[in-house]
Amino acid sequence: MMEKMIFGRYLPLHSLVHQLDPRAKLLFIFGFVIIVFLANNALSYGVLALFTLVIVYLTKINLRFLVAGLKPVIWLIVLTFLLHTFLTKEGRLLIDIGFLKIYEGGVIQGAFISLRFLLLIFVTSLLTLTTSPISITDGLESLLNPFKKWKLPVHELALMMSISLRFIPTLMDETDKIMKAQMARGADFSSGPIKDRVKAVIPLLIPLFVSSFKRAEELAIAMEARGYRGGEGRTKYRLLHWTGKDTAALGLLVVLGAVLWWLRS
Repeated sequence: MMEKMIFGRYLPLHSLVHQLDPRAKLLFIFGFVIIVFLANNALSYGVLALFTLVIVYLTKINLRFLVAGLKPVIWLIVLTFLLHTFLTKEGRLLIDIGFLKIYEGGVIQGAFISLRFLLLIFVTSLLTLTTSPISITDGLESLLNPFKKWKLPVHELALMMSISLRFIPTLMDETDKIMKAQMARGADFSSGPIKDRVKAVIPLLIPLFVSSFKRAEELAIAMEARGYRGGEGRTKYRLLHWTGKDTAALGLLVVLGAVLWWLRS
């Protein structure tokens, strides 16, 4: 499961989405997170799903790879669906078995919210899958640059966010290695009562924290050895270039928002 984690990973492919400016992709993700809440019926959610599939196709990333990456969070999606199904009391009564009552409105709302959650995971994961960590840092710093007037440490904030994204897959791989090493020594993480499973996780957390602190210290030493002193006076080897493709991508997002607004019921 850890090996299939997609959030934070970068796939260096040659696609239209990979070629976009990181600032455009960041603005696109931010806009998509907002307009996804405009959908409130089956037709609008169908348009959103189709739009997401087109984006995935343009990235040249295998859809099966993305679906496999959902396994670590699939329980959260299922839990979201079940909570809305059992707690929403709207519409026609579908099932009435003692204390268990399921209404049509609850099933519909649970399906819509779960689909919305699924689409958000898909699209936000594409940001890190199609953009290198250093490009994300440059894009964030460029977008937050106006806030320097208020003495906001823009470069440092962008760097911290980029490092956090970069180390997510690294920590997942480290967790997988530690789990396999402990399973080879007789540890059991998948069977037994919940109490025993929680106890089995504790020996996993200690070496993971030690490894994380060690990596953080090594990174700090490496940055210091290279003369890193913050963003003041730094120049960039790679410059960002905004092209017509980036403008078209944001324009397409505006069109999607208009369509969803028109389809709202």
